[in-house]
Amino acid sequence: MTAANEILDIIVVGGGINGAGIAADAAGRGLKVALFEAEDFASATSSASSKLIHGGLRYLEHYEFRLVGEALAEREVLLRKIPHIAKPMRFRLPHRPHLRPAWMIRAGLFLYDHLGKRTTLPASEGLRFGADSALVPEITKGFEYSDCWVDDARLVILNAIETASRGGEVRNRCRVEKAERQGDTWLVTVLDTQSGERFTRRAHALVNAAGPWVKTFYDTSLDTPSPRNIRLIKGSHIVVPRVHDEPQAYILQNEDNRIVFVIPYLDRFSIIGTTDVEYHGDPRQVAIDEDEIRYLLKVYNDHFKAKLQRQDVVWTYSGVRPLCDDESDSPQAVTRDYTLELEQEGSQPPLLSVFGGKLTTYRKLAESALQKLAPFFPKMGPAWTADACLPGGEVNFDLSRLAKDLQAHFAWLSDFTAERLATNYGTLSWKIMQGVSTEADLGEHFGEGLYAREVDYLMQDEFAASVEDALWRRSKLGLYLTQEQQQAVAAYMSAKQAEAHAA
Repeated sequence: MTAANEILDIIVVGGGINGAGIAADAAGRGLKVALFEAEDFASATSSASSKLIHGGLRYLEHYEFRLVGEALAEREVLLRKIPHIAKPMRFRLPHRPHLRPAWMIRAGLFLYDHLGKRTTLPASEGLRFGADSALVPEITKGFEYSDCWVDDARLVILNAIETASRGGEVRNRCRVEKAERQGDTWLVTVLDTQSGERFTRRAHALVNAAGPWVKTFYDTSLDTPSPRNIRLIKGSHIVVPRVHDEPQAYILQNEDNRIVFVIPYLDRFSIIGTTDVEYHGDPRQVAIDEDEIRYLLKVYNDHFKAKLQRQDVVWTYSGVRPLCDDESDSPQAVTRDYTLELEQEGSQPPLLSVFGGKLTTYRKLAESALQKLAPFFPKMGPAWTADACLPGGEVNFDLSRLAKDLQAHFAWLSDFTAERLATNYGTLSWKIMQGVSTEADLGEHFGEGLYAREVDYLMQDEFAASVEDALWRRSKLGLYLTQEQQQAVAAYMSAKQAEAHAA
């Protein structure tokens, strides 16, 4: 815990992917960092993505060449950095001649193959769909190209863990109420919404990475006008039982120029999304509406033989992208690029604000942010994140070998649980299982291979405070456990918290 009188180097406001990435990068350069998140890490936009590390094939139509090139190059970096929670994935693009001619798609895929550094991912190719295709019979041609899948929420959590492991103060459910310049430092007032305690911290620099609230933070906490406007674009997804047995994802073109992904998810599900519509409400209250569900089901049913109905939807999620307002006509055309605004005059402490950005480029964004702050921290260490694995990853990581090793040590683990632990936690699985010799050592079993030992780990090491944190962001077991089982986990966590409070 940071002492009240200690002056930090940087305070980061916002525990989404950009805030967590900047905090981890700064802590790794030897800076004293605090990261404060008003709710839970990744509880807004950063857990509501399409869960892809991708260049954004459709952004080429809007001439976003710099952004696409940077994102494409980052795919290979992130595959090395987070091999446990990211994996290569092939995407199939059915050809609809009345929407885009084949030559245009081929040209786009040629650019996609060559704009970024591609060393391990295979190139694009043309396809013919036969009688055994999952697609409707009239779709006979298409294309296939490479991108990557990622567990978005865990990517954020791992950056928060990395920050803490390097000495940073990392706290969720701590809302920054006020930040004011006092001489050459920032005085920041923070409310711990769980305990009701208010506390202050001082820092030489402040980073506003509040995502959808980046502009609101100016109004409510900085009491100064924002230098830029943002547009909130809602993206909604539906989750359904697995729609096909193929490992590939599909990218579906639609008449309104939007595209919809159909992505294999976990071992039993598929994600279908996203919707891209303008949003004007409270980002915390964002939710899918029935029109969006109908839209996604129609686009899917127009392409696939096996039809889906409303009752097939087992879960939905929505988020808002806080995009830099470039006055584009349509939500699809608004730039996905990011802008970093540095405000500082004379001897004032700097304020750096992050507008826009996307999951794939978070690491490059963080590097750029530290580059902008470098003049204020001459002793800051060099860039380091490109070659370092996040917690649980390691060089030459082998997922199937780790799952087998876990089963060899703990024979009662099912195939599903061993693979889930390996995929979710990587080598951190050994930390969860430390000192365990019998199944009884794992404590209460809540179902689907979730034991009290794992819940304890999530609370102690991964900042989980609610059942939603544990079952929907840190793990995805909310999709597997019954309501009664989830309530049992909630009761267990409440009892552990009361016990800790009493101590």
